[in-house]
Amino acid sequence: MDHDLTIDEKRVYADRTGAVAVLVAAEQGLVVASLSADLVGEFGLDHRAPVRDVAAAGNRRVVATAEDVLVGTYDPTDFGPAVAVGFDHGGAPVAAGPDGRVARLDDGWTTLGTVEDPRAVDGGMIAAADGVHRIVDDGLRDVGLSAVADVHGRGMPLAATASGLYRLGNGWMDECDGAFSVVCADAADDRAAAVGDAGVLVREAIGEWTPVETPASNVVDVGFTEAATVAVTADGTLLADAGEGWRTRALGVTGVSRLAVQT
Repeated sequence: MDHDLTIDEKRVYADRTGAVAVLVAAEQGLVVASLSADLVGEFGLDHRAPVRDVAAAGNRRVVATAEDVLVGTYDPTDFGPAVAVGFDHGGAPVAAGPDGRVARLDDGWTTLGTVEDPRAVDGGMIAAADGVHRIVDDGLRDVGLSAVADVHGRGMPLAATASGLYRLGNGWMDECDGAFSVVCADAADDRAAAVGDAGVLVREAIGEWTPVETPASNVVDVGFTEAATVAVTADGTLLADAGEGWRTRALGVTGVSRLAVQT
């Protein structure tokens, strides 16, 4: 496995059959890497400016920077500084600022409310220090918990908190004890993954969460393609496992915070 490739500063997209684009938010900018099963192909720095968060839905993406929220081909939206971005259930971009303001982008930005120290946005839910908040019409509703680091808001919601991992059913139900920083699931809720003090845990369907060994201990985010589990480390190593163990590729960036899979 080659760890010596440097970033070619050009737009690189996954144009090979069966390949998807993995978007990685780093302090140098947004990296786009082509991934086919567990094989990393071309990758490049697609946007040069520190990126705090990134989310994808189909062929759309939304990017959070210290200056603005970017959509399309990195078009500005006049939101201002953002710390978390995602999409609501209708597919509209949602952003949260460092001041706690949460807004949705329609013709312009519509402020939905404020939360304390927002950390993540997904599927119409916001993870924040004061709990999980759900977008309801043109506002926010507090749906419980506290010290929430991440949320998976599509399908069966999951929340990663400082005290444990939770699943939303008839209220929030305990999944795992311990401090967790990341949680995600695939589109069908068949696979889920989380990152916590014990490392990376995975779950098949509604089974037990089990720890998995990874080649690196500083995983900061996890996601899924149809064929593989994908993870990224803080120092810019992309990991992919299609069932035969992890393959790794150094991306040449640092200060990584998030990844998103774009199909």
